[in-house]
Amino acid sequence: QLQLVESGGGLVQPGGSLRLSCAASGFTEDDYAIGWFRQAPGKEREGVSCISKSDGNTNYAETVKGRFTISSDNAKNTVYLQMNSLKPEDTAVYYCAASRVYALYQENAYAYWGQGTQVTVSS
Repeated sequence: QLQLVESGGGLVQPGGSLRLSCAASGFTEDDYAIGWFRQAPGKEREGVSCISKSDGNTNYAETVKGRFTISSDNAKNTVYLQMNSLKPEDTAVYYCAASRVYALYQENAYAYWGQGTQVTVSS
């Protein structure tokens, strides 16, 4: 059974850093993409970053470009989201999701979703 588990969320002060992890299990091939999404209270879910496991192609939303870095450890079947220079507006529940195609932030292309991890940026 395909499963995604996020971890690494927490409370951090503005300007601080966190690294989120998305551990994938049950995937029998490497040709899929992982996307990170987030949903703040009262707002729609939005795409943050994504990576293609097959060729390493990456993409970032404009709101996080230059501050967040997505990476993949194929040996561990884990994708990371390094978040630096965090701002209060980054506060949200962060989800990772898997897609069979590199679909950027088209949510209907992502068939598998993790349970989410809370990130709170506050002083």
